[in-house]
Amino acid sequence: MSESATLRGNGDGRYELAGAVTLATVTALRERGLQAFGAGGGPIEVDLGGVARADSGALALLVDWLAWARAAGRELRYTALPASLLALARLSDTEDLLAGR
Repeated sequence: MSESATLRGNGDGRYELAGAVTLATVTALRERGLQAFGAGGGPIEVDLGGVARADSGALALLVDWLAWARAAGRELRYTALPASLLALARLSDTEDLLAGR
């Protein structure tokens, strides 16, 4: 079974992440995200409402993007975090980080 995930820009620093965000897809997503985020300025918002599956790779990706944003002096926030991803974040004590707290 082939997994796929997409990152789509909606303008004004808004993006939608969708599909299976897993260890199999995060490497390509990371690069796409960094290219897209780096091409703009200002705050970034990533809507995760379309994420159908997420594993520890998704958590690592989101934390990595936050680290990039912090280093670049940019604000990045996530919306519509799936319950499965929040559960992983809770286990790894990164829930507040992902929720922007």
